[in-house]
Amino acid sequence: MKTLLLLRHAKAETGGKEAKDHERVLTARGRANAAAMGAYLHIHGYMPDVVLCSAAARTVETWEIVAAELDETPRVELLEQLYLASSRRIQNLIREAGDVETVLVIGHNSGVEECAAELARVPADKEEARRRETMREKYPTCALAVLEFEGAWETMAVGMGALVEFVRPKDWA
Repeated sequence: MKTLLLLRHAKAETGGKEAKDHERVLTARGRANAAAMGAYLHIHGYMPDVVLCSAAARTVETWEIVAAELDETPRVELLEQLYLASSRRIQNLIREAGDVETVLVIGHNSGVEECAAELARVPADKEEARRRETMREKYPTCALAVLEFEGAWETMAVGMGALVEFVRPKDWA
């Protein structure tokens, strides 16, 4: 069983007219939410083998705060390709993850949200349907979708993932 963790970066500063989007950093609330989601991953046993993280300042900072809550240090790939990436690009990067069990992607909307929605299967029960509906209503900053897949990452396709969790910071923090 493969586990995919799709984490939207935490709340970032809006930036002024001269600020570059790629360089925006987290707000105090964003830092607190990232720590809470890191604790959530730790407590629930979601330890990534590899982290695919956008190279933007706000995603890297989100990862650094999440990582501080974990017991182990996974392989981390800071990828310019994930900066404002589409769902398709995110899925292609996941398919290249190799022989690992758990992949954590830290990226941006709308790509992260669309990726989770596309990969999630038709719900198998009421709880999975509720999670999917909550995810579709809004995928706020620092929200986490946990999807499980059978088979290798290379064979992952649209509609194949069981949406086992969708957690927003307000649900956990």
